[in-house]
Amino acid sequence: MDEEYDVIVLGTGLKECILSGLLSVDGLKVLHMDRNDYYGGDSTSLNLNQLWKKFRGEEKPPAHLGASRDYNVDMVPKFMMANGTLVRTLIHTDVTKYLSFKAVDGSYVFSKGKIHKVPATDMEALKSPLMGLFEKRRARNFFIYVQDYNDADPRTHQGLDLTRMTTRELIAKHGLSDDTIDFIGHALALHRDDRYLSEPAIDTVKRMKLYSESLARFQGGSPYIYPLYGLGELPQAFARLSAVYGGTYMLNKPECKVEFDMEGKVCGVTSEGETAKCKKVVCDPSYLANKVRKIGKVARAIAIMSHPIPNANDSHSIQIILPQKQLGRKSDMYVFCCSYTHNVAPKGKFIAFVSAEAETDNPQSELKPGIDLLGPVDELFFDMYDRYEPVNEPSLDNCFVSSSYDATTHFETTVTDVLNMYTLITGKTVDLSVDLSAASAAEDY
Repeated sequence: MDEEYDVIVLGTGLKECILSGLLSVDGLKVLHMDRNDYYGGDSTSLNLNQLWKKFRGEEKPPAHLGASRDYNVDMVPKFMMANGTLVRTLIHTDVTKYLSFKAVDGSYVFSKGKIHKVPATDMEALKSPLMGLFEKRRARNFFIYVQDYNDADPRTHQGLDLTRMTTRELIAKHGLSDDTIDFIGHALALHRDDRYLSEPAIDTVKRMKLYSESLARFQGGSPYIYPLYGLGELPQAFARLSAVYGGTYMLNKPECKVEFDMEGKVCGVTSEGETAKCKKVVCDPSYLANKVRKIGKVARAIAIMSHPIPNANDSHSIQIILPQKQLGRKSDMYVFCCSYTHNVAPKGKFIAFVSAEAETDNPQSELKPGIDLLGPVDELFFDMYDRYEPVNEPSLDNCFVSSSYDATTHFETTVTDVLNMYTLITGKTVDLSVDLSAASAAEDY
């Protein structure tokens, strides 16, 4: 323990593990510690017994739910966009060799009390029951504009400067209705609330392009992929990667007290009476509680079911986005469902999550619109957790703290935080121009 490291990483949550992997690959000497005796921190996966202990105390799970070890229930479930930043980061570090992915069956949006498949191309727009005949044509024209848009080729811009034009202005130009704007902004561009309407349109166009390119990648029903055995595989894969590059991992290290020098800069971490010296510390909010502030709460429900989500084409894995306006909320609600086909539950069982940024103190009633979409459930658990973000100045104390995980059921916001932290720590950006075929998803398993 009395060695000196370039970076000490505290907590084995997903963000910390990705950073640890990126920094190790860069040739930095990394020590990675966690106070828990398991990987994953807040983003861990639990088997059935662990899930029961967390939410029900000492009760034993009923036998009809099947073997505990067949469950891998992610505490922060998120799908990955097939061409998205996380997949590019995984390929950049070559961690994909430790993981197997499978495409996700369905991507749906909630509109006027029903769920509908999200139309992502001009052809799908023409078939979608979300819109009437004339609206379909307008949406199709808008989709064609987005599909053809190329930053580097002004001829595709049709005289519009999307860096100055707001999303609201671009959409008004195509005459789209509020309901169409709702599914485009929230289910395709994956904005979490309606602030994007006043922001430059280029961001929304790029997000829509990422969605349709990801969708085309596996010719499946959604643009998402997900690891077999769930997200718990990711922190462990990064731990293996870090070890290959000489990183050191230590689990079950109590306290992990961060030490500072006279100038307030981090100089080491002490655990069990031993101090490891370092130049920088990377950690989740729980390790440096005096350098973060609370910014909200996430409400979530976890359901174990014996059937797929109704009215979704028997999809065994699915995301449903419930846009804020449809529910009279300030931000969106998300439904995530996965099953035995991704090896996260025994045969015939499905795991569903409903999550949202909490706007009340009553998750049961607040999450009801999402829970109502699930049909009958075998078991239902409710949970709330606080979200934190750092308030320190890393250039003064050399502490780099991640933000807590948000309510979204896809990874784009999480990876943005990681890549921003990487740049703060190293002064470099991660090269994400990679060969995407290095992460293929099994068609059938």
